[in-house]
Amino acid sequence: MKHPFRDRIEQGVLLADGAMGTQLYERGIRLDRCFESANLTHPQLVVEIHRAYILAGAELIETNTFGANRFKLEAYGMAERVREINRRAVRHAREAREICGVPVFIAGAIGPSGRLLAPVGTVAPESLRPVFREQIEALLEGGVDLLIFETMSQLAEIREAIMAAREVCDLPIVAQMTFAADGRTIAGHGPEEVVAALAELGVDVIGVNCSVGPRPTLEVLRAMIAANRWGTALSAMPNAGWPTVVGHRVIYGASPEYFADFAREAASLGVRLIGGCCGTTPEHIAAMRRALDDIKGQVRPAVEVRARVSTPVMDAVAPEEPTRLRQKLGREFVVSVEIDPPKGLNPSKAIEGARLLRQVGVEFINVADSPMARVRMSALALCVILQQETGVETILHLTTRDRNLMGLQADLLGAHALGVRNILALTGDPPTLGDYPHATPVYDLDSIGLVRLLQNFRQGFDAGGASIGRPAMFTIGVACDPTRPDLQQEIERLHAKLAAGADFVMTQPVFDFSTWRNFVAQYEIRYGPIEVPVLLGVLPLQSFRHASFLHNEVPGITLTEEALERMRRAGPNGRAEGVAMARELIAEACEFVQGIYLMPSFGRYEVVAEVLSALPERLRVSTR
Repeated sequence: MKHPFRDRIEQGVLLADGAMGTQLYERGIRLDRCFESANLTHPQLVVEIHRAYILAGAELIETNTFGANRFKLEAYGMAERVREINRRAVRHAREAREICGVPVFIAGAIGPSGRLLAPVGTVAPESLRPVFREQIEALLEGGVDLLIFETMSQLAEIREAIMAAREVCDLPIVAQMTFAADGRTIAGHGPEEVVAALAELGVDVIGVNCSVGPRPTLEVLRAMIAANRWGTALSAMPNAGWPTVVGHRVIYGASPEYFADFAREAASLGVRLIGGCCGTTPEHIAAMRRALDDIKGQVRPAVEVRARVSTPVMDAVAPEEPTRLRQKLGREFVVSVEIDPPKGLNPSKAIEGARLLRQVGVEFINVADSPMARVRMSALALCVILQQETGVETILHLTTRDRNLMGLQADLLGAHALGVRNILALTGDPPTLGDYPHATPVYDLDSIGLVRLLQNFRQGFDAGGASIGRPAMFTIGVACDPTRPDLQQEIERLHAKLAAGADFVMTQPVFDFSTWRNFVAQYEIRYGPIEVPVLLGVLPLQSFRHASFLHNEVPGITLTEEALERMRRAGPNGRAEGVAMARELIAEACEFVQGIYLMPSFGRYEVVAEVLSALPERLRVSTR
């Protein structure tokens, strides 16, 4: 499946954000400071700037990493913090996206090295490649959707940056050079030479940014268009005119209305990616958004999306038959995919993800309950929204961490009334792992106790033995981690969950099927066969950096040495190798388990579609 950015850029104009550095300066970060260090010192400020651009209508935001390479950070004594700064920057962009709930693209921003190349300078071009690769690897680890090289003036330098990217990933690349008022780069390259060189390198988008304002940028664009026999998409992100100093403040003069006119003209020329550089603000982006929407005759939808509740609550009471999941377990090969709730108020991105998954045949969506103890929208609320908006059946992850016995029962009654009746019973990650380490955990029950409580509800009684009116039709799932060092403890807990009345098991991610075989063999020695259906956890890896991060830093995920080595050898083809590994695992497992539980990293649901496209015909999910 083609990368979503490549698909989107073929469909029409995509609006990017504006300046990051200017906005940091306006909010009090001095010009003599390292703007990229704000990722560490002022994280909420960075998030708020991203959020302002998303709310203004940007469909692509750039990470605060323009100068986050080893050479530039060295001037601030931060050369050894490249990985940390870049990863944090991506995290802040992703947090803003989740808070807004809008499916914007996150572009890893990469500026020039800051070194002058030979023969004018003393730096050989090839010495830049490891510097760029170091930054790119950190951005990949953070989970960017694409890479954008910008404000480059030397073709030899941007060539090394692009080659570094090709060595480690297959993400889309936007390559932008900066031109002076005479229509040439500082190194003397003209638009025709730039287009030819970058098109031959196979980048997805070629463009111009920074230095000049909208009018000179349009002249460069016209020259690029005339020279573009390759048909490569073009981009334009000019400054808001020339800066002036007024009262010790740096001011850019081009108004939002002027940029709206620029957006209309650039779009009429066929430019596919439009945004702003130094001096542009959320107001400039909002004006361009309105202009582009006017061209299409569209009215931009409100950022907030409300859940549709079209029937009275009593009409939403679930029918008496078992859930569709319960009916299929053990009879058909079940495929479920996980979606995390947003950190903010808007569920749009989750809804779009569920719709994409439904289009490729997925019938069941798992909704996590504030995983890693980080605050997110109520999993129950998102389950209801997804079922109403997309028609998928959800599996609610319900933890005992945050609710006492009364709260758990109240939520279960409400879930059943709203038609959410597949429950994965979990204890939950402790608050010490998450956003509020001093929050008080509850744990009146653990996951085993929650299974017993659900069984009580299925008998028509609450925890105290009082009637709830009729038996509840919950389908009960439990989790299992076959990669734990202490397998005997995990075996004992799984047996207790099954004895309490669980209907199915979902495993943590497995990267070698022998891991599950070994667990089952040891379980059978002690307790006999696992009598309920098992959905095997499958997590498609994105790159070696991603694999290493999961293995070393994420609790509950353990990779085999073989899996790590395969991802290391894959190099820039990491995503393809991750998909291949997931397909191989499913092919080997499908005779022994009753389904799979796919966990797409960074919300990349298109990767799930790639994995599912290779399922054997007899296992294909339906689109009913």
